[in-house]
Amino acid sequence: MDTLLSSSPSMVARPSLSPVLSTAFPSKLHSAVATFSSSPPIIGGFRRNHLPLLRPLTFSTPPKFSIRCGAGVKEIKESEFRSTVLESSRPVLVEFVATWCGPCRLISPAMESIAQEYGDRLEVVKIDHDANPQLIEEYKVYGLPTLILFKDGQEVAESRREGAITKAKLKMYVDSLLETFSVA
Repeated sequence: MDTLLSSSPSMVARPSLSPVLSTAFPSKLHSAVATFSSSPPIIGGFRRNHLPLLRPLTFSTPPKFSIRCGAGVKEIKESEFRSTVLESSRPVLVEFVATWCGPCRLISPAMESIAQEYGDRLEVVKIDHDANPQLIEEYKVYGLPTLILFKDGQEVAESRREGAITKAKLKMYVDSLLETFSVA
């Protein structure tokens, strides 16, 4: 440790932090602050007007979310996959979702709209990620929601799409996929 030896008053060691600035209040504000800062009287071992500490929110049972399907979208299971998707005579848009997935719930209304609008040319189904692990593994679904289009029992090349999507972009996506079938 270095020692500073000096008799001059200009060589005084100062702390590296600047001092705290204090502000003077006008008398009315100061008295108002004083009334709020005084501690409330203690009654029966508790301070009056004291707010209790916030406790974490707990549920007796965890909240349940469900995958809601309207008239256009059908929820299927692994046992129905072959007959509904692979053996279908028209294209099938499969949406892999989960009840805990926020983006899945976000695009659900858009999927319902697409199912109703394209109902004559396209079938739309949902598959629950957690209830159908074999399909998730077989089709290598890594992100949710995942959209895959199937035609003639096969996954259409480059039809896979992951993540939330707006209704307008979803419509463009479906239009571009269906356009390739009408040209071919």
